[in-house]
Amino acid sequence: MYAFPRIFIPAKAVEAAQAHQMAPDMFYCMKLLEETGICVVPGSGFGQREGTYHFRMTILPPVEKLKTVLQKVKDFHINFLEKYA
Repeated sequence: MYAFPRIFIPAKAVEAAQAHQMAPDMFYCMKLLEETGICVVPGSGFGQREGTYHFRMTILPPVEKLKTVLQKVKDFHINFLEKYA
């Protein structure tokens, strides 16, 4: 199963991504991987609308681990927003 959530990326994070010569959604996905070990694919590879950001996540964990994985993504996103607000 795939999920393709839309995410908000603050202006400071967009600037940080540009400083690293990355698309903002790629920057977000790399930070998620580095900080949680969760690998997702930037939405820019799937023709997302200009000015919007997404990532694609393949959901394969057993049901009993799904809540844990999704909580890690949620916690990361909250911390990301706080860091780049």
